Amino acid sequence: MTPHPTARRRPRRRTLAIIVTTAVVAALGVLGLTNAMAATAGPITGIGGKCVDVAGANSANGTAVQLYACNGTAAQQWTVESDGSVRALGKCLDVTGASTADGAKVQLYACNGTGAQRWTASAGRLVNPGSGKCLDASGNSSANGTRLQIWACTGGANQAWKLPSASSSPTPSASAPPVQGKKKGVSTWSFPGLSAAVTNVGAGWYYNWSPSNDSMPATAEFVPMIWGAASVTDATLAKARSEGTVLLGFNEPDLAEQANMTVEQALSLWPRLEATGMRLGSPAVAYGGNTPGGWLDRFMTGARQQQRRVDFITLHWYGSDFSAAAAGQFAGYLKAVHDRYNLPIWVTEYGLMNFTGTPKYPTTAQITAFITATTASMQSTAWVERYAWFSLPAVGDSLPYGLYKDGTTPTPAGEAYRAAG
Repeated sequence: MTPHPTARRRPRRRTLAIIVTTAVVAALGVLGLTNAMAATAGPITGIGGKCVDVAGANSANGTAVQLYACNGTAAQQWTVESDGSVRALGKCLDVTGASTADGAKVQLYACNGTGAQRWTASAGRLVNPGSGKCLDASGNSSANGTRLQIWACTGGANQAWKLPSASSSPTPSASAPPVQGKKKGVSTWSFPGLSAAVTNVGAGWYYNWSPSNDSMPATAEFVPMIWGAASVTDATLAKARSEGTVLLGFNEPDLAEQANMTVEQALSLWPRLEATGMRLGSPAVAYGGNTPGGWLDRFMTGARQQQRRVDFITLHWYGSDFSAAAAGQFAGYLKAVHDRYNLPIWVTEYGLMNFTGTPKYPTTAQITAFITATTASMQSTAWVERYAWFSLPAVGDSLPYGLYKDGTTPTPAGEAYRAAG
C-alpha cells in the first residue's frame, strides 16, 4: 500500500485520510466503441493522410498492419464494430501477443474477443483499454510501410486517426455515453458503519477521493478519482480502471492546499487519464467554474484546442448564506456552468459552511430545507447527472454537516438526504 496525498479540505475543513493501493490488477475490464460507430466500412486515415493498411492484402494471422497511401482496396476497408473490435478482411486489429508494452506491434488476427482486440475511440485516438495505450505510427513517420504499434498516449499527430464515416474523431462532449442509475451519491471517508450508511441513505454511488475502495467497500457503485499529479502513475491508473467505468479528474487543482496544479500541468497529464478508456470528468475546481479566464475555463479551452476528451463537468460548491436564498444561488451556479460548457454536470461536493465568519454552520432547519430544495431541483434537471453531499460521516468535527453518525443513525440532514431521490 502506498499512501495517497492526504485529501485535505481547505484548512477550514476536516482532513480526509486517503489511502491508495498500488497493486496492478491483472484482469482489467475493456470498453468497446459506441454503437454509433458500429459497422461502417471505410478507410482509417492517420498522419500524412495515409491509410491503415493490411500488408499485401494478406488475411493470414500475424500479417503486419501498416500505413500506406490510400488506394481504396479491401486491405484498407475497416469496420468499427459495436463490440469494440476493428476489422478488415474478416479479421481483427490485434496487439501482438496481447502485449501492453510500448512498441508492441499490431497485426491482423482471427477475432477472438480478447482485450488485445478491443479499441476505444477517444478524441480522435484509438486506445487499447487493456494496456491504456494508443494506436501509434512508429517513429512519427508517414512513410509507406510504417508499422503500427501501441504506445503511451502523447497526443501527437502519429496517434490521431479519422475513423470511417460518422465515427471519425468523436468530440469531447459526445465520446462516452451518459451514466445510468441513481443520481444521488455520497462522498465519504472511512468510519464505523460506512457500508451500512451508504445503503441506508439510498446512495446509488459513492467516492472517497481515491482510485480504490479496497478499504471501504459498500453495496453501491464506486467511482474512482485521480486526486492530483502524483497519482498519475501506471499502477494508480490501472487500479482505477479495475474499479469502475467512470473516472473523476483532479481534486481542486486551483487550490494550493489541494491538488495544486497549473492548467498546463493538468492538460499535459490528461492524455494518461483519457487512455484508461473510462468516462472522464473534468478537474473539480473549488470555485469559479463559470468565470471567464478562470482555472476551469482555461482548462476547457485548452482541452478543446488539443482535442482532449472531457465527458462531464465536476463541480464543488459551498454556500455561506444560510437563508432560503441559498438553494437558488446553488442552482444558478450550476446553470451558469452548464450554459458555458454545454456538458453534463456532476456535483461531487456541496453544502452550507461559512469558512470565515459566524455562525460557521446552518441551523437544523436551514440545512434540511436546503437539502430538500437542492436535491429536488437536481433530480428534475436532466443535465445534472449525479450529485454527492459533503459528506456521509457525521462523526467528530463533521457532526454539524455530516449525514450519518453510524451505519443506521442519520442526523436530521441525513434524514432529509435519505428522503431525496
